[in-house]
Amino acid sequence: MGMGEAGVTARSRRRFALLTAAGGGLIGLVIVLLEKAGNPRNMGLCVSCFERDIAGALGMHRAAAVQYLRPEIPAMLLGALLAALLFGEFRPRWGPAAVVRFFLGVFATVGALVFLGCSWRLLVRLSALDLNALTGLAGLVAGVSAAVFFERRGFHLGGTRPAPAFTGAILPAVMVLLLLVAVLGPAFGDAGVPFSSVKGPGSQHAPLLIALAGGAAIGFLAQRMRLCTVGAFRDSIAARDFRLLGAAGAIVAAAFGARLVLGGVDPGFAGQPISHAVHLWNFLGMALAGLAFALGGGCPGRQLVAAGEGSGDAAAFVGGCFAGAAFAHNLALAAAPAGPAGPGGPGPWGQAAVVAGLLFCVAAGLLLRRRAGEPAD
Repeated sequence: MGMGEAGVTARSRRRFALLTAAGGGLIGLVIVLLEKAGNPRNMGLCVSCFERDIAGALGMHRAAAVQYLRPEIPAMLLGALLAALLFGEFRPRWGPAAVVRFFLGVFATVGALVFLGCSWRLLVRLSALDLNALTGLAGLVAGVSAAVFFERRGFHLGGTRPAPAFTGAILPAVMVLLLLVAVLGPAFGDAGVPFSSVKGPGSQHAPLLIALAGGAAIGFLAQRMRLCTVGAFRDSIAARDFRLLGAAGAIVAAAFGARLVLGGVDPGFAGQPISHAVHLWNFLGMALAGLAFALGGGCPGRQLVAAGEGSGDAAAFVGGCFAGAAFAHNLALAAAPAGPAGPGGPGPWGQAAVVAGLLFCVAAGLLLRRRAGEPAD
């Protein structure tokens, strides 16, 4: 590479870093505005939690406090789809490991719901100075570091290949249907679907149009930025590439700044909303989530965006996330938040599920390797 080319590359990197930081700042602001518009405190956006709420709204679980067909999730995917179509990046594709990706999605969501938040909510909680998130952050870094270890020793889920356009359109079509249900609010027969919480986090939500606009804006920006809240740590650990980490930091900084103006900064461990201080399981839950998300190719937001770009692999992972949310609440795997009844945290089944998930991910990391001559992508 000549000196001129090196200079262009350096300028391109700086420009990308600045753009991603600016985009991250906008996303952080939108997240706090969603919270101020009615979403739960310290949960302006949590992809795993919101998918859990949608699963409840559809009757996949019956935990009455966390049922609401949150528009932000389909809006994020459709915002990413719009960006991909506008910039010629909608490319239907699939790979050979859909079942593995599905179960990685299951265990990633179980880990997130033991921590009480995915990597997106981790950033949101940090911006509000919920100090319980620090052990979650340590767990996330540990899980991503383990994934990098496996990748350096050949872990690979198989290369992707072009797929029919119909494949890439399936999950976006499902999301359009979910939005129609959210807007029209039909009740199907005697089942009462979609269910909607009358108390608890599921009863706290931004008005429909604000949620739609916020989710679509985040999805559009995340697609253009290639944003991944897990990939930010992976890139910094594996390649010393800190551009996405800068974007994640910008989300936290902008959200913190918005909270200083609008309210919502409450530093400490005790009394944090939808949080617990059982630090071992905060660490292990997010370690599982970070490992599973990294092995599966990205955080829950990145999986939605990739599905909007036409990835069948990401769609399989997203399906696993919804299933994991249903398992977590039907089988008492999710942690309880701290409150008057006790310190919260996961029960024995949730703890066992985290251990099982870690064993599954370690087995996948050790046994699934790139074959000789197989391309990396």
